[in-house]
Amino acid sequence: MTERFNEVAVEWDKGDIRQEIAASVFKTIVSRIALLNTMNIMDFGAGTGLLSFKVAPMVRSVTGVDLSIGMLEQLESKNVPSLHVKTLCQDIMQTPCEGKFHGIVSSMAMHHVENTAQLFQTFYAHLERDGFIAIADLEEEDGTFHAQHGNDGVHHFGFNRDLLREMIDKAGFKNVRFHDAYTVAREDGSYPIFLVTAMK
Repeated sequence: MTERFNEVAVEWDKGDIRQEIAASVFKTIVSRIALLNTMNIMDFGAGTGLLSFKVAPMVRSVTGVDLSIGMLEQLESKNVPSLHVKTLCQDIMQTPCEGKFHGIVSSMAMHHVENTAQLFQTFYAHLERDGFIAIADLEEEDGTFHAQHGNDGVHHFGFNRDLLREMIDKAGFKNVRFHDAYTVAREDGSYPIFLVTAMK
């Protein structure tokens, strides 16, 4: 999976759909979460930073976490002195970050993680007290969404909200809320994307 993302990294931002998803997810996040200039934020599965650079102007710092060095190199190429996103190429489920964060955001990365329950436990451990998560991903679907590129590295064909809520609750989070973020409309169907928010 990581090799594929390294290969497509240079062309990644040319997809209008990806730009639209990131913009809509960001808009939904700021409508539900107060982002403050004192906050240190993690963008999990940050890729080329499509979401990171929207969040960064509103907070103290953003650290983009990803397993693809190619994606993170594209992210780093966008950094300027006035707007900078840190990068971390690391599996935080195996090797936790040294510091904690006031919030964790993520867009369309969770379906690439096999053990979702462990992922939310990892998120919980990486948050400061009263920290938040704002995680966007696909509603449950039949595998068609990624079919044109192949489902290699796709561990979940979207998510059932009730099952995901139960998982997030078990990880220790409070105030779990689901919000409609965007719908990808294609010839082969419509694919709703949700944002789930919760507090530590």
